[in-house]
Amino acid sequence: MNERATLRLKTGRDRSLRRHHPWIMSGSVDHVLGDPQPGDTVVVVDEASRPMALASYSPHSSIRARVWAFDVQQSIDDGFVAARITAAAERRRHLGIADGDAVRLVFGEADGLPGLVVDRYGSVVVFQITTVGIDRRRDAVVAALASLDGVHCVFERSDGDNRSREGLEPTTGVRHGSLPEPVWALENGLRFHVDVEHGHKTGFYIDQRDSRRLVTEHSRDRAVLNVFGYTGSFSVAAARGGASSITTIDSSGPALLLAETNARANEVNIGDLVEADAFTELRSLRDRGASFDLIVLDPPKLANNPNQVDRATRAYKDLNLLALKLLRPGGLLFTYSCSGAVSSDLFQKVVAGAAVDANREAHIVRRLGQPADHPIPLHFPEAEYLKGLMLLAL
Repeated sequence: MNERATLRLKTGRDRSLRRHHPWIMSGSVDHVLGDPQPGDTVVVVDEASRPMALASYSPHSSIRARVWAFDVQQSIDDGFVAARITAAAERRRHLGIADGDAVRLVFGEADGLPGLVVDRYGSVVVFQITTVGIDRRRDAVVAALASLDGVHCVFERSDGDNRSREGLEPTTGVRHGSLPEPVWALENGLRFHVDVEHGHKTGFYIDQRDSRRLVTEHSRDRAVLNVFGYTGSFSVAAARGGASSITTIDSSGPALLLAETNARANEVNIGDLVEADAFTELRSLRDRGASFDLIVLDPPKLANNPNQVDRATRAYKDLNLLALKLLRPGGLLFTYSCSGAVSSDLFQKVVAGAAVDANREAHIVRRLGQPADHPIPLHFPEAEYLKGLMLLAL
């Protein structure tokens, strides 16, 4: 590793770094001294050659370097990575996550480990690596996770699209111990099956923990529609809350089979499971005159980058317009965007436009987002990817 390579910024392009933003975009780089290889640590300097940070170098990515530390005296080695993982896990112990064992232990840049996400389900830890810098430290990551109290299995799910942008191949599999079957996430008194090997991301969406609790609290005697239901976690939450009826829509038949598994595990009835395209089925429900008291709209990421925002906002507007037409007066709409490129302000404007076109009035009861184990640093607003609104239809 070439620890002495230097990345020099263009004149006037050090402002965000001085505010401790951890990304250095390719357009901010004046030149690179030395011959750093992908994943090597470089010293980032300003136009006057003053050291500012140590960062992981990624020549194939538009994010040319990601900051490890703003203290240039740090040693970026296996011990550094292990200490950051231990510190992140320790912080989660003090968050007061009640009644459950599913928690995000590491959240990338928010925990000073760019490109590393770690979720824990009881004794099973699942990690995902998306950047070349942390990929070079995989063995240290595995060793640190395996050393955490109560961890019996460490599984890797580094198969996301982001790896190709860093010149990395997908890789998955057990890295420590053995994977039990089944794996369960315990949350708010409910049990959810986690498909560690083949499910989305790390197998379960821990980030909707708080919203699932809210749905439970507001479902009693309500007719509930869960759109993009995936494995039915919102539907199970609604059933536990006493919903009078539940309809779950998802395009994946295997996901809906897992929804049935989750219902049985919690001894609840989640009603009708509809395998269909969400947009098509919402239009069909509208045309049939269907109506509901509580609707959950939790679509997958619709904008992976700023170039896709226009298309995504059209889709968000269409979805929310249809949902508002299906919502009875006094009904609740839980609507979300997990597209980091779509800001909270823009998302609210899109939903407001949908309400106008649907000829409906609605009040914001509550703003929704990711829970405390998905922290948002003041200097890194990009960490806030999940935003939502709880709306009361008038």
